[in-house]
Amino acid sequence: MKMKLKVEGMSCQHCVMAVSNALFGVDGVENVQIRLDSKAVDVTGTELAEETIKEAIYEAGYDVVEVEVE
Repeated sequence: MKMKLKVEGMSCQHCVMAVSNALFGVDGVENVQIRLDSKAVDVTGTELAEETIKEAIYEAGYDVVEVEVE
């Protein structure tokens, strides 16, 4: 399963690490790829729950403004 998210509030490598660490703490997350220039976050894994992913990012201090599930 793959999720593509647009995350607002990221502006530096510290932000990238904060979001990555938050997502790797979610059960089922296997890989995270973040493109800071476009605010895009790709998450792959098994049995990913959209609300759980969004909550982890929110708790790290960032806002999910768009989600696409593949």
